[in-house]
Amino acid sequence: MNQTIDVAGNGCVLVEQQGHTLIVTMNRPAVRNAVNFDLSIGVGEAMEFAEETSSVRTVILTGAGDKAFCAGADLKAAAAGEFSIDDDRLARWGFAGYVQHAISKPTIAAVNGFALGGGTEIALASDLVVALDTATFGLPEVKRGVFAGAGGAFRLPRQIPTKIAMEAMFTGRPISAARAYELGLVNALAPAGELMNTALDLAEVINANAPLSVRATKRIAMGIDDHTVPAERDDWARTRREGRVLSTSEDSGEGMRAFAEKREPRWSGR
Repeated sequence: MNQTIDVAGNGCVLVEQQGHTLIVTMNRPAVRNAVNFDLSIGVGEAMEFAEETSSVRTVILTGAGDKAFCAGADLKAAAAGEFSIDDDRLARWGFAGYVQHAISKPTIAAVNGFALGGGTEIALASDLVVALDTATFGLPEVKRGVFAGAGGAFRLPRQIPTKIAMEAMFTGRPISAARAYELGLVNALAPAGELMNTALDLAEVINANAPLSVRATKRIAMGIDDHTVPAERDDWARTRREGRVLSTSEDSGEGMRAFAEKREPRWSGR
């Protein structure tokens, strides 16, 4: 069964069901699939569809084009106030409609290019990751006077060795796909042209198992109760608290100005 699913998002998200797998594609290749409000709603609704549809057993999330999985937040959309829109769905689902969206169906990120900042945070929020062998990961936010506020600051040190994670976050240096595989951040690497086949093959192995058993296993392993992860509540509260303070700092503004002006930032420590 191949079926195209309509979701909100004004074309920013494409959704297709192939057998028991739902393929969700972030579809803003012109801006490296950067996340705006419409993309967030589209991904979030696709996750809701997956959770509520018994024929869906796994979800693959990928990006359109051959350059990027996701470049993180769309800074133009952020400047226009899109991320301040009062929408209770995004309050529940988090960045990209995904990073706090705890569904019981296994999710696989198929990383088809660079996944920096929010792109890496989407991968961290996924159960499994398959990556193009030329992909890159990383949390470079400190280079812009901000921090990895979509879960990266606490998830990366829990998914790879702590000191390696702290170095990556303190320096902002990228992590190659091969290194990410060595560290256990990535389950499988694929050459050009084979990424989706690799992800679909992995999904099919999962789909062959008893679906209720798989879902129960995920809920137990990830600590999911009533579509939330109670163990992460303090992490998200701390993230919001630090984010409010950092967003009003001089360095945060300087980082954004330097990025827009294509120059090195001049940090004041204030």
